[in-house]
Amino acid sequence: MKDTELYRRLLGLEDPWFVDRVELKMDEERVDVWVKHRRGTRWKCPECDQVLACHDHAEERSWRHLDTCQVKTFLRARIPRVNCAEHGVVQVRTPWAESRSRFTLLMESFAITVLSQAATIKAAAGILRISWDEAWGIMERAVSRGLARRDRQVPRYIGVDEKAFRKGHSYLTIVSDIEEGTVVHVARDRKLESLESYFQRFSREELASIEGLAMDMWVPYVSATLKWVPNAGTKIVFDRFHIMQHVTKAVDQVRREEQWELRGRGSRALHKTRFLWLYSEENLPDQHRARFDELIELNLKVGRAWAIKESLRELWEYASPGWARRFFKRWHAWAVLSKLPPIRRVAKMLRDRLDHIVTFCKHRITQGVAEGLNSKIMAIKRYACGFRNHSHFETAIYFHCGGLDLVPRNPR
Repeated sequence: MKDTELYRRLLGLEDPWFVDRVELKMDEERVDVWVKHRRGTRWKCPECDQVLACHDHAEERSWRHLDTCQVKTFLRARIPRVNCAEHGVVQVRTPWAESRSRFTLLMESFAITVLSQAATIKAAAGILRISWDEAWGIMERAVSRGLARRDRQVPRYIGVDEKAFRKGHSYLTIVSDIEEGTVVHVARDRKLESLESYFQRFSREELASIEGLAMDMWVPYVSATLKWVPNAGTKIVFDRFHIMQHVTKAVDQVRREEQWELRGRGSRALHKTRFLWLYSEENLPDQHRARFDELIELNLKVGRAWAIKESLRELWEYASPGWARRFFKRWHAWAVLSKLPPIRRVAKMLRDRLDHIVTFCKHRITQGVAEGLNSKIMAIKRYACGFRNHSHFETAIYFHCGGLDLVPRNPR
């Protein structure tokens, strides 16, 4: 079999394209394949598909293809242009690459697979034997391609969370599809406008299809949702994890204050016990249970605070909003009568936000998916040793967490 026929089959070329010649350069570890087309071929305008005669040819270009016999392979060709009455002189589409890409479809598809599996872009670039900038360009095109293909559809259940971009209160707002476990929107900052930038993409009728939104108690997110989503008051669900986090912090504050009191009296009863009070009862490690039981017997303030915290977890076991409210009323009275200022403060905060807490009874959703995505995003950030700008971080999030259709297709 001739080299030209071999590479025609390797490249998957069909009439009118054919391989004209092949040149192997072992000193450079590369092979160049020149591709031409049959004379007299008529071409479609890439804008309107009108069939026209060849007007002229663009300058010769090259595209990196998959390696053959462990050497770099480059496809080289002069692409014909047509003179369309409506769109002017334009370059026709090629069957082996997308417009403005320096890689063939097969090479770009393989690169996307490597980029999605490699720890860093640098590592992927090393495997592919391309530069960092070329690898990043493939990732950017893949994300643009995936976002363009994504259906215009509002998820039934949405998670809203923020992610720190760098130190100094620099954040990104992450909107996720809870059912699919994918990121659907990334916006800078964590302001009202950040979440609005997602809602503004849809009509009010489309936003009405949202059944539930899980979020923390960040006021700008709540305000944006109430402004844009119809009947949002019955759809916002304050995440139980964030609520318990507030209560746990109150327990820790009680511990710190009591520890100082005990130290003043010469007691070290609470020395090195911080993490014991952060556990839920069933998650307390067996090796610490005896020590914890001893602390509970001392009738400490932090012991009362911990019991109040543990009791609140029953709230999410109710299926009826009415019964959940009755339970919270009793819990709130206990918290207020505890005479523990940190616990009383968090109890008042939850009382003021109770409407969006008991909605869990109807929409049993949490930010568990968002937290899982956050862990993945943290890994992306850690592997990259940070990102130089928001745009690069956003691209990486969409690439790894967006659930997008990233692979290029034959443009014909």
